[in-house]
Amino acid sequence: MPDADTKKVSGRLLVITGFIMLATIMQTLDMTIANVALPYMQSGMSAGQDQITWVLTSYVVASAIGMSLTGYFVDRFGRTRVFVWSIAGFTIASMACGLSQTLPEIVMFRVFQGFAGACLVPLSQATLMDLYPREKFGPALAAWGMGVMLGPIFGPTLGGYLTEILSWRWVFFINLPLGIACTIGMATLLPETKRVHEAKFDMRGFLFLATALTAFQLFLDRGHTLDWFASLEIMIEAGVAAIAFYLFIVHIFTTDKPFLNPALFKDGNYVSGTILGFSVGITLMSTMALLPSMLQSLLGYPIIDTGLLMMPRGIGTMVAMMVAGKVIRTVDPRLLMFTGGSLMGLALWAMSTFDLNVTSSLLGMTGVAQGFGIGLFFTSLSTLSFATLPGPIRTQGTAVSTLIRNIGSSIGISMVSTILAQNSQINHAELSEHINPFNRAIQNAAPHLPIDLGSPAGLRILNGMISKQAAMISYIDVFTLMAIISAVSLPLILILKRPKKQAAPAPEHAVAEI
Repeated sequence: MPDADTKKVSGRLLVITGFIMLATIMQTLDMTIANVALPYMQSGMSAGQDQITWVLTSYVVASAIGMSLTGYFVDRFGRTRVFVWSIAGFTIASMACGLSQTLPEIVMFRVFQGFAGACLVPLSQATLMDLYPREKFGPALAAWGMGVMLGPIFGPTLGGYLTEILSWRWVFFINLPLGIACTIGMATLLPETKRVHEAKFDMRGFLFLATALTAFQLFLDRGHTLDWFASLEIMIEAGVAAIAFYLFIVHIFTTDKPFLNPALFKDGNYVSGTILGFSVGITLMSTMALLPSMLQSLLGYPIIDTGLLMMPRGIGTMVAMMVAGKVIRTVDPRLLMFTGGSLMGLALWAMSTFDLNVTSSLLGMTGVAQGFGIGLFFTSLSTLSFATLPGPIRTQGTAVSTLIRNIGSSIGISMVSTILAQNSQINHAELSEHINPFNRAIQNAAPHLPIDLGSPAGLRILNGMISKQAAMISYIDVFTLMAIISAVSLPLILILKRPKKQAAPAPEHAVAEI
């Protein structure tokens, strides 16, 4: 009964893929789901603005450090063990975050949560590429990409709903049923890999990299609040990051068994794909970070409506990834990448035309266009970046690629936050220069305005109107910059090479252990 056996194997592989997607969604969801709940945490724990941001910073730093250890953990302990430990640890830490009563407690458990969940995204990607034959990488990575992209997209929506209806603690409690299901499913179904018992840990390389990542993330997170290099703290963090990163690079190219395998950088597709992922990480996540604040603070949408307006982006991504998964074997992935990148750039350019009266339909259309572009781009990027990477270093490759994309996201968010704050002040000052009793336009308009410009109350209202216009112009400046970065990044697609077609391996090559 070969047909029945094949169907049984395929069904089991699909179930494993479902659990891998669920684990990916769970981890990526927590990258953004807590953002909208921060004000509620701040009031509940009587914390200052600078203090409460450690809830996010601690998670990002711990995740970056833990992600760099993925390859070693898999070699030393085996893929399934690392997967199960990561999911279980992430779930336990999530519950501890939800039960925390003080700021130090939640920051400490967010560190555990970030470190435990760091392996999930790169390990999910590497596992799918090990389980599926090469000619099916496209559909498999499309499924994986849904988890990676839908988590950040739907995170603010789900976080806003849970915080508004229940409490901020439920943004962490929501992980319990998902974590239990994933832990049981992976422990039961996922085949274990061979363990490399003689694998040695490069402590020196790890310390160099961990120091560089920690200092650099602190530099990015605190720079815009401390006026960057006007602050001694920022100068120290930048110096430590630069020195530690230099020592790390020198170390990996001069030691026998480095923490990071230099062979990764000999694969042209992998290097080019990682650079593209870095650039798109800058534009994508910075946009995702800006939109909720623009919709709520500037356009006045409630938190739940803000989440609903972010949803079209996720719908576009889902549809595009399903389409890309079906056609990627017959269409050049580079063409899909160029189409997706162009759509993302055009959507950002359209967003640069927004004003304070922008309609919800225009917000939705630009969201669908950007989401569709994201889906086409990332499915093809994942397929091409790892198509020629040798299997033994694939897990390490996915970890490094994800780490660099996340660094790009951190840089993008920090950059746009600084631009937004500085340009808002500059725009306010420039607009205010024209508000004076001698301006003929104001003289003509004053009798028809619903406010009295001669009263303090009227002037406060006018100042608020100027502030909103100044902020809107700043958002437009950021969207324009992101569109330019997207356009400049497109030529990098030409560097990628389409892998040569190979004879399809026997099904047992991919699923013999399943």
